[in-house]
Amino acid sequence: MPRLSVGDAAPDFNLTSSDSSTVSLADLRGRSVIVYFYPAAATPGCTKEACDFRDNLNSLASAGYAVLGISPDNVDKLAKFAADEALTFPLLSDPDHAVAEAYGAWGEKKNYGKVYEGLIRSTVVVDPEGKVSLAQYNVKATGHVAKLRRDLGLD
Repeated sequence: MPRLSVGDAAPDFNLTSSDSSTVSLADLRGRSVIVYFYPAAATPGCTKEACDFRDNLNSLASAGYAVLGISPDNVDKLAKFAADEALTFPLLSDPDHAVAEAYGAWGEKKNYGKVYEGLIRSTVVVDPEGKVSLAQYNVKATGHVAKLRRDLGLD
C-alpha cells in the first residue's frame, strides 16, 4: 500500500471504539490528531506503546493533540485491553484493515524469515485541516512516544 506523506489529505474513517461508540476523523476536524496503528492489543510491544501514550496523554492534550489507537482487534479485545491498562483514549477496531491500508500501515512484513501481510506499526499526525503533518512507518514500540514528542517540538 502507498504510504502517506506530509501534505496529503488524511483518509477519513468511521470506526467502532473500545467503548462501542463510533469515532470519525471528520468529527475531530479543527484539532490535531495522532493516529497510531499497532498490530495487536495486549501484546508486550503494543502494551508498552499504549501505556506510553497513556502516560503522555495529558501533555499531548494540553499541546492540542488527540490520540487514537487503531488495530485489527475486535471491540471486545480492545475493551479488555483498555480496562486492563487504564487506557483513556479511544482504541478503534479496524478488523478488515481498510483504514490501515488507506494510511499505508498494512503491507508486507518479515518475521523470523517468513514474509506475510500484516499491520505495520505506524503513526500519522493529522493537522486541524485534515492534512498529514507527520507520517512515520516501521516505528519501534519502545521509545516511540518520546521520539514523537521530540519530532512534534514538544520536548
